[in-house]
Amino acid sequence: MARHAVGPRRSDSPRTRIRGTRIVAGVSLLVLFGAIAWDLANDGFWSRHALFTSLVASSIVVAVTAAVLNEVLERRQRERWSVLAQYALFDLVRTARHVWGGLLELAGLLPDGDLEDGALAAGSEAVHDTPRLAAAMDEMLASADRREQLHRLIGELLGYGQEVLGRWADVMVNSGTYAEIVDRHVELYSRLYWWGSVLDELDPLEEHLSRPRLSRISPATQASVGPVEDEWLRDNLVAIAQLAESLDQGSFELALRIVPLDWWRAQLPDRPSTAETQRT
Repeated sequence: MARHAVGPRRSDSPRTRIRGTRIVAGVSLLVLFGAIAWDLANDGFWSRHALFTSLVASSIVVAVTAAVLNEVLERRQRERWSVLAQYALFDLVRTARHVWGGLLELAGLLPDGDLEDGALAAGSEAVHDTPRLAAAMDEMLASADRREQLHRLIGELLGYGQEVLGRWADVMVNSGTYAEIVDRHVELYSRLYWWGSVLDELDPLEEHLSRPRLSRISPATQASVGPVEDEWLRDNLVAIAQLAESLDQGSFELALRIVPLDWWRAQLPDRPSTAETQRT
């Protein structure tokens, strides 16, 4: 059996745990129907094995009851604060978009023109064009001025991320549905923290020079083997931008599943008819 790699255990979807519950309920029902069909075909087996019959029946009842209760409780928990969860996810989306959009703009890959609907799609396409993005990051790291801008941008992004996570993490981790998506956002800002600490050590800003020298030793460089090269930094920047863009898209889609736009439209007051408007 393959062992789980060291690191956080994550599913491919925040709804995997709910699907697991439904699978258990479905299998239990299949076993129940199979037992009924077996009883109809051979009614003497169950009567001759009363203890085994009792154990099977009890197991089916427990499994189905647990699955139903878990589904009901999870659904009620999601519905109870669904608007708040959507608001929190939109906040996370905005901050993740700030990360990959800021890196893209600093790398000179932000599409020209006004920010219309196609601009976001073009930006996403640029982020996923790994060779082009890596080349732009190499060019940026080769410039001392842009490297300093990058250093300051990462500090700004970390400030936004810490503010948003501090606001919502305690609420969101209490629900299994949203705990993993929050953990992925924490991974994004952990990567930014590591990268920013590398720059604090290699290219400290003027405001960092007053700090104790040992405090500027980065955990990333401490854990790495050999000197930190620009190629390694470039690869991390590309990974950060692509992770932020995927979190942007995934969190936005999840937020719209929690509270659909049709629900929001239904909350708008009815517009008065033309005739009523003219009378008033």
